[in-house]
Amino acid sequence: MKKFTFKGVLDGFRSSAPQPPRVDQEIVETLRPDHFTVAKTFRHGFPFQPTAVAFDPIQHLLALGTKSGSLRLLGRPGVDSHMQHETDAAVIQIQFLTNEGALVTATSDDSIHLWNFRQKKPEVVHSLKFQREKITYIHLPLQSKWLYVGTDKGNIHVVNIENFQLSGYVINWNKTIDPTRKTHPGAIVHLSDNPADSSKLLIGFNCGQLVLWDLRSRCAEIRWQATEGLLSVAWHHEGKQFVCSHSDGSLSTWQARQQSAKPFSISTPHAKPNKDGKLDPCKPIQKVEWKGLRTTGEAYLIFSGGLPHDTAGRAPSITVIHGKTTTVLEMEHNVVDFITLCESPWVSDFQDPYAIVVLLQNDLVVIDLLTPGFPCFENPYPMDIHESPVTCCTYFADCPSDLIPAFYSVGSRTQKRTGFSEREWPVDGGEWSPTSCSYNEIIITGHADGSVKFWDASAGTLQVLYKMKTAKVFEKPRTKSTECSGMDDDPFAIQLISLCPESRKLCIAGASSHIILFKFRKQEATNETWKLEIPVNYEHLEEGGEYSPDYEYPPRQTIKTEVASEAKEVGPLRVRTGLQKKPPGFQAYLVCISIGLHGEPSSQITALCINSSYRLVAYGTECSIVVVDTEQRVCVLNMMTPDLYGSADPYQRVPRSPKRLNETSNEDRCRSPTSDQASLEEVDAKEDQQQEKSRRHSVPWRKKKFSFRKMRLSNVKAPNKEMLNFEEAPNAPTPTPEQPSPAESASFEEAFEAVEEVLLRESPTEEVLEADSPSPVAPPRTKRKQRPQTLSLENNQPEMLTRKVSSPALNMKVRDLRRVEEDASSWDAVGRVMKKLNKLDSSFSRSRSSSMSSLENISNESVQCLAFVDSYTRKSDSSPCPTLWVGTSLGSVLTVMITQPVSVEARLTTPVVLQPCGTIFRLKGTILTMSFLDCNGALIPYSYETWKDEKQEASKERSRWKVLQNYIEARPSISPTTTASTSAAEQFGDRQFAVLVSEKHARVVALPSQNCVYRQQLAETNFVVKSEIISLRDSICLVCYLSSGQLSAYTLPSLRPLIYMDFLPLADLSFQTSKQGIQGIVDPMLSIWGQQMFVNEDTDQIARTFCFSNRGHGLYLCSPTEMQKFTVSAEFCQSLNEMVGEMFLTREMPEPPKESFFRGLFGGGSRPLDREELFGESSGKASRSVAKHIPGPTLEGMNQRATSASSEVSRAHQMMVERGEKLGVLEERAERMRNEAESFSTSAHQLMLKYKDKKWYQL
Repeated sequence: MKKFTFKGVLDGFRSSAPQPPRVDQEIVETLRPDHFTVAKTFRHGFPFQPTAVAFDPIQHLLALGTKSGSLRLLGRPGVDSHMQHETDAAVIQIQFLTNEGALVTATSDDSIHLWNFRQKKPEVVHSLKFQREKITYIHLPLQSKWLYVGTDKGNIHVVNIENFQLSGYVINWNKTIDPTRKTHPGAIVHLSDNPADSSKLLIGFNCGQLVLWDLRSRCAEIRWQATEGLLSVAWHHEGKQFVCSHSDGSLSTWQARQQSAKPFSISTPHAKPNKDGKLDPCKPIQKVEWKGLRTTGEAYLIFSGGLPHDTAGRAPSITVIHGKTTTVLEMEHNVVDFITLCESPWVSDFQDPYAIVVLLQNDLVVIDLLTPGFPCFENPYPMDIHESPVTCCTYFADCPSDLIPAFYSVGSRTQKRTGFSEREWPVDGGEWSPTSCSYNEIIITGHADGSVKFWDASAGTLQVLYKMKTAKVFEKPRTKSTECSGMDDDPFAIQLISLCPESRKLCIAGASSHIILFKFRKQEATNETWKLEIPVNYEHLEEGGEYSPDYEYPPRQTIKTEVASEAKEVGPLRVRTGLQKKPPGFQAYLVCISIGLHGEPSSQITALCINSSYRLVAYGTECSIVVVDTEQRVCVLNMMTPDLYGSADPYQRVPRSPKRLNETSNEDRCRSPTSDQASLEEVDAKEDQQQEKSRRHSVPWRKKKFSFRKMRLSNVKAPNKEMLNFEEAPNAPTPTPEQPSPAESASFEEAFEAVEEVLLRESPTEEVLEADSPSPVAPPRTKRKQRPQTLSLENNQPEMLTRKVSSPALNMKVRDLRRVEEDASSWDAVGRVMKKLNKLDSSFSRSRSSSMSSLENISNESVQCLAFVDSYTRKSDSSPCPTLWVGTSLGSVLTVMITQPVSVEARLTTPVVLQPCGTIFRLKGTILTMSFLDCNGALIPYSYETWKDEKQEASKERSRWKVLQNYIEARPSISPTTTASTSAAEQFGDRQFAVLVSEKHARVVALPSQNCVYRQQLAETNFVVKSEIISLRDSICLVCYLSSGQLSAYTLPSLRPLIYMDFLPLADLSFQTSKQGIQGIVDPMLSIWGQQMFVNEDTDQIARTFCFSNRGHGLYLCSPTEMQKFTVSAEFCQSLNEMVGEMFLTREMPEPPKESFFRGLFGGGSRPLDREELFGESSGKASRSVAKHIPGPTLEGMNQRATSASSEVSRAHQMMVERGEKLGVLEERAERMRNEAESFSTSAHQLMLKYKDKKWYQL
């Protein structure tokens, strides 16, 4: 027998009730799934953790390999291609097939790969993985198809690069060393041909053993033994000598034609004798190159390292020795590798070096050898993105056309770089023609040192336009301050960026809980910077006392705006005082600094929004919201997040407030959260003053509990209501610990009767909870002097404006949008009763605080999303009014009404009034984004003020305010209405849609009726990391990046799914988190709540560098030094190939050097070697266990296409045979018809002759 449960009965009632019909969609949505294709487009920046470099001297292309297995091919500006190995193994060496459009890479997983870049998208053709040995060195002679591969065991294998098959020719280590040697020589560190005789192969072991191997006779011709470990070898172009670099910082030169125990010469270039007469120890010389110069005959000896150990503060260096001149070039970072660029690719000729490419750990430097002083070339690639670590990004696609020229003009004047070579950039391979792009793209990056960079990202390129340093606004800190939580050693780090492109107003949020407002000016200016100190609003409450609901809460705070020279500095940052000379560009206008009380660190800024039309800036913190009037330079709103709820706060708040200097007792500090819900006892005024039972709380109203027995259900006309609507009655009892709430003690039978009463009503559309009790009791507060309820300005100080803000008690309405099942108007009361019985409807929240003990006891609620918009705040509104929409970390969306003066003149002096208007929407998870659509489903653009040059504005003062004047006068009065007999939705219909997106769900709410018309669950076991409403193909859609690594898109307003594709694992972005690697990102499916909070704090930083923009473009920080652009537009992917530069160009190979008659006569010239005869089939077959051949995807595709083509040819042949048979039958029929026609012709002719001469009467 099935067990009877109360939940089962309610489920039965819910399933038996008729569901309201859904209104058909009226808005035509044009986007389809075939309009979307997810693809990575362009990568910009410096390759992270580089490991190898190579250069093609004919094609003039540069290849860079990294530790993560990526490859970058660089040519002239615009020619830039990124490739990635499938195994993500580090690239240890790169070899170009000179002038053939291919290169070979050796990776740390003991594999070699052949890449073909003759097409615009390079691909792997072959791969060969060694099974038993590790690859340590590879060498490919010029114009040879046989690759030498050295291993850690000292063996050398030969690979045919055409088919990636191993040759039977193997050089074993035991055959190369001296038979008397008793130890293993170690790994191969060098392989090279003798420039004068290609049949002689020089082999170098890391122990210092050198062997000249004769390939023809298959034996060692000469052996040398160095006293120190061998690191690299370089030949002289004549092939008579070679130089070696060693681990002790020395260079040794050896004669190639004679065997000797000692080198021909040995030197330590940077060693100096000490007091004992011995040379100081030096660092290893990692690499050495020896290049000849035809004009003077003197050679260049170039090496890295070799500096003394005891030199304090000595930077990494490249040393150039030319003749008797030694030049040490110090580098800013460690040298990874370098390569000398030469005019001739032939090693047996004077190579005439002209530049040195130095690959550093964090930079790419090219040194000009032909200019005195060896200056560097100016790098045309955007390699300085990571000059300071990137902390946030903002991406604007299809921005105003005049923005890029404006940024470039000020950037070129303020950032003039000198000291570079005047010669052209030597890496100029490939071909790229700038395509005419119909729109502009701008990327803004914020950095840890407080700098902000503006980049032109149009047409697939990236060029820095303008750079500014926000740290110049402040004085230099004398000591490292840790007062601000989370800022560590970067107090100026940029965390958020908000730009109004049309008005050119920029606002940034820093790590020290500060924001800076910038105004763009084309000319230099000298003025002062205004500063605004905003204290954190914490409240100290007492245990007793009754207060009126009209009591002012939160208390009004006097927030002063001062010129920096007159301000009293508080906190770790000090604004520069006095007149400041500000260069053209963005100039600091106003600085707002949040100040913590009682020594507590100020909260980090979590959201930022600027509106140039309202002249307001809003920012949210971990516990509050602040709105600043930029015109009057005053704070118009400073309120704790729980205070925005008014009396409808759905959460039980854990007290949180800064510790006072006189620390409270342990008993007060250890108070449990449940004890804070106790009723408030009356105490007299004396006890209030003594504050014996003082404690602090952050919520203005206690959460009220209602009894089912005293609850009355009344009807309110609101048809087809889809959301749960909670309204607390003005008279509600406050339960006390001595008298438990009736709702807690009600039995299931009583609750069932209440539910049954709801179900039997004819039209239960909306319920209002009422209770019989005297006037409500407000939370206890300390005694304060009564202050006026209206905003006021104190004009007693001409240079100061003082703003006082009050928040009256509000009767809030909660719109719960978190349910996924179909809603019916008759079941609102059932859902309400169920929420009172159990708290299964608790909001999923990725808390930003680790002090969260449960889902109901909330300590912090941060503001995560802000939006200024002309919208509707009440159902009775007939026209939109300026509002601020606030999204929190607990899934609440609250609205704040903005009241502005009517006239332009009054806007300069009359304060702007902001107050919460009582509407609350709730979703599961943190609110990520909010947007608004008009009645046709088009995105409502934000209001803005057009930028004008201030010099022109000075002569036209009235025209400066014309746009704002028309806007304000055309807007109707926004005074709040108290009663309305008929809602505006019934009179005029809905005229807006609010799109609310959280980490779990997306909702579309019709305004002003506030009905949830569409809903969609975005994630189940995972969550949304980043979401945005973007424009695409003259329409709009919602795009989301999930923690599981997928990209999803939905139509608007119906939220119909369009795509759900794999894109990028979240673990690949874990380098931005505080916990590196996989441990920093925990799988949500396997995590508990504590781990889940750990994940969410890490993904906040990832979301700051992950951007969606218009036209389907996107951007994310793929490594600490690189940015990756991507697109979801199929139309853009089709035209992508036209925007990519051409890598390979057909160029002639220079002729090899000609030998003189006497040199060839006496055997001094180079001798040709037939490698095909040595390494071909005659050498035998290699063992299959040595290496495994892996065909690339291109080769597999060619095989499949070849098989398909073969079958098509067979089919065509069969059809031709059948057609031939049919043609044969047709030919036979035609022949028969021809014979019959000839017979008929003959008979007709005979008949004609018979009757030719007869008369008619003779017939």
